[in-house]
Amino acid sequence: EQHTEVCETANPEVACAAYGFNLGGWQGGQADYMMVPYADFQLLKFPDRDQAMEKIRDLTLLSDILPTGYHGCVEAKVRTGSSVYIAGAGPVGRCAAASARLLGASCIIVGDSNKRRLDLVKKAGYEVVDISKKVPLADQIESIFGKREVDCGVDCVGFEAHGYGPGAEEDPSAVLNGLLEVVRAPAGIGSVGVYTAGDTQAKTEEAKQGVYGIKWGKEWVKSPSLTTGQCPVLKYNRNLMMAILWGRMPYLSEVTNVEFIPLEKAPEAYRVFDEGSPKKFVIDPHGSVRG
Repeated sequence: EQHTEVCETANPEVACAAYGFNLGGWQGGQADYMMVPYADFQLLKFPDRDQAMEKIRDLTLLSDILPTGYHGCVEAKVRTGSSVYIAGAGPVGRCAAASARLLGASCIIVGDSNKRRLDLVKKAGYEVVDISKKVPLADQIESIFGKREVDCGVDCVGFEAHGYGPGAEEDPSAVLNGLLEVVRAPAGIGSVGVYTAGDTQAKTEEAKQGVYGIKWGKEWVKSPSLTTGQCPVLKYNRNLMMAILWGRMPYLSEVTNVEFIPLEKAPEAYRVFDEGSPKKFVIDPHGSVRG
């Protein structure tokens, strides 16, 4: 079925192919050296080293965020000519924008409140909306697209979402409710943002347990189709690799803004990223790329 993301044997603590964070199993993954579980199955071999090194800045994204952004678009039913709204201009959202372009979308709109990330996305050739403005999301989309609804929606934010407008506070349900509003019937939404039942820092008891207020009653008439969960990376990584190697995604680097760093700079990179940096940091502990 190619649903490696819900493998029942990779992590004995949960039916999920991921581990670490709050999922149990192995911890870590950012070190001088690391063990690759099930390496005979999981690793993706590049067909030619020299060819790969020429595109390594883009190829590093195949381990996670590029397949994730692509998966969100596929599950939202993005295809040739589609109009799509992508919530979130972080690295996954930017990969989703590039993926929508690869899939043939016509109008690609990315929403965020981070001005620097929106500037990067706009410069790379995509439409943007600033959700921190007083102007409602549907109104901003209409000013760009001419309609208040688009064909497809992708959630690249997850449980750390905030509401809309100036000074908006944390609201884990904001992105999904916003997408349900601005995606036309029959709605297609791919949600690849992370949601958790263990958010101890959430502001409400419901949110701490992963219980959110989704407006199903209002939007039910649109016959919404919502797919959520982790990305089955192995389902997409080889084809995306070939697209990169053969020059089908020359626009990827501009929107992802990758910077390679040594391991000792990782704490500072985390701090800068947490402050809203538009960069995507990739740790290169041995100088294999930087050198």
